[in-house]
Amino acid sequence: MQNHFMSDTSADTSDSSNFIRDIIDADLATGKVSQVVTRFPPEPNGYLHIGHAKSICLNFGVARDYGGYCNLRFDDTNPEKESVEYVNSIRRDVEWLGFDWHSNPFASDYFHELYAFALDLIRQGKAYVDSQSADNMRANRGTLTTAGVDSPYRDRSIEDNLQLFEAMKNDEYADGEHVLRAKIDMQSPNINMRDPVLYRIRHVTHHNTGDEWCIYPLYDFTHGLSDAIEGVTHSLCTLEFEDHRPLYDWILDNLETPSRPVQTEFARLQLEYSLTSKRKLNQLVNEGHVSGWDDPRMLTISGMRRRGFTPESINAFCDVIGVTKKYSTIEMGVLENVLREDLNPRSTRRMAVINPLKVIIDNYPQDQEERFEGANHPQNPDYGTREVPFSREIYIERDDFMEDAPRKFFRLSPGREVRLRYAYYITCKEVIKNDAGEIESLICSYDPESRGGSSPDGRKVKGTIHWVSARHAVNATVNLYDRLFTTANPGAAVDFHEALNPDSKIVMEQAKFEPAIELTDNAIAYQFERLGYYISDYDSTTDNPVFNRTMTLRDSWAKIEQSQ
Repeated sequence: MQNHFMSDTSADTSDSSNFIRDIIDADLATGKVSQVVTRFPPEPNGYLHIGHAKSICLNFGVARDYGGYCNLRFDDTNPEKESVEYVNSIRRDVEWLGFDWHSNPFASDYFHELYAFALDLIRQGKAYVDSQSADNMRANRGTLTTAGVDSPYRDRSIEDNLQLFEAMKNDEYADGEHVLRAKIDMQSPNINMRDPVLYRIRHVTHHNTGDEWCIYPLYDFTHGLSDAIEGVTHSLCTLEFEDHRPLYDWILDNLETPSRPVQTEFARLQLEYSLTSKRKLNQLVNEGHVSGWDDPRMLTISGMRRRGFTPESINAFCDVIGVTKKYSTIEMGVLENVLREDLNPRSTRRMAVINPLKVIIDNYPQDQEERFEGANHPQNPDYGTREVPFSREIYIERDDFMEDAPRKFFRLSPGREVRLRYAYYITCKEVIKNDAGEIESLICSYDPESRGGSSPDGRKVKGTIHWVSARHAVNATVNLYDRLFTTANPGAAVDFHEALNPDSKIVMEQAKFEPAIELTDNAIAYQFERLGYYISDYDSTTDNPVFNRTMTLRDSWAKIEQSQ
């Protein structure tokens, strides 16, 4: 795939996926590192999404390719928003994507070490307890164009700071009464360096440490020190942490740590027609716009898995888009086309009718049945064949019939002939309607000499349609999933709710399947001939089959986007 799939906020992506490996190559060549150690450090405050997949593939991928290892670390310093549910979902998603971690620590496992590091900064005179209100701290921090103002508590003695910080730890103060701040530079042009908060008081039960602590370190203090404790050599972060790197370095440079990691930033994934903000994804779930974090319309890893994405397709997508230092927006069509390319060679073929219209073949013997041999995969004979039953009454797609058809409509219409896939030529003779004038069924005739889809007289039939025998059909519900948003950049909207696609899920409750289909195995990808790729839903049972559309055979959005 070429770079024209990327919309342009970045110019050149020719060096994508190279610059981080170039850094690693140089570090290994100079002996700066002897083994590559990376980490994927999600906060367990939500489910992983497609943006996280890029970071997972990068961190685990470079560690694997260079013979090193990668840790899955939970940066769990914000107990109000974190839970065991999210921890378990993250582990499941990383494993499903095909990666094994070297170790699986929590940042909270290091709380005792982090507390000791904080004490060291205080003893050096490089950290102090600030007793300002949150509003005063915010006002005194300054802005991008105005310098900050020193806290009136900035010059507290080391002894007072040690005593206060220990009292904070010992549960002697209320939430917000004090914080611990680094003493750096309130006039720094980088706001992150204006005496950032290192610890705050929170009387909240932690999912991992329980009620052992009532003070919690902030992410910027925790992250680099956790990297150092674990011996991480290359701390790979997205570009929004670039302005935090000076603080990352300051903390490590002012403490004696077991190792000295280096942070390198890359551009995060920006994908059209999607949101990757956990806050907004949480809104979608809590407000009921989707059924949950694993709703197949959500680009969470669990939602994509339920919809029928494969781990191979997600890995291939991350490889296609590469890694760059420049922001770029990836067209949704890139992800969808990578998925189609992955599913096509692996998907078992079956016939299914999603919106059925009954056809009665009046010259076919009423009690007769036949079996046709259908290839499970037309390009791969190793997939074998299955028997496709045929009888007097069949179902076809309602869209494959038009009563007043234009000349170039090559499907079924009154007086016209079409080929039934694997079976016979049929000709429409009569249209049966109900009292409301709605089409209920069709009366057709068949040519017995056309068995197998060809006629001995050599006449040509342009249209071939799929079908399901009514006598043998399996009734099912099909969820037709589409993009969740109608605009390419829903996050830019004043209210992203206005961009929600009302047709992102259409439920078809009268679908008909041929009987040779597994109704409950979410691992089997099917191509329903002429329709698209489908997979059984987690809720599917043999009594109540439910299938999700993974992707259409072709990009149905291309024409819509061209017309805008």
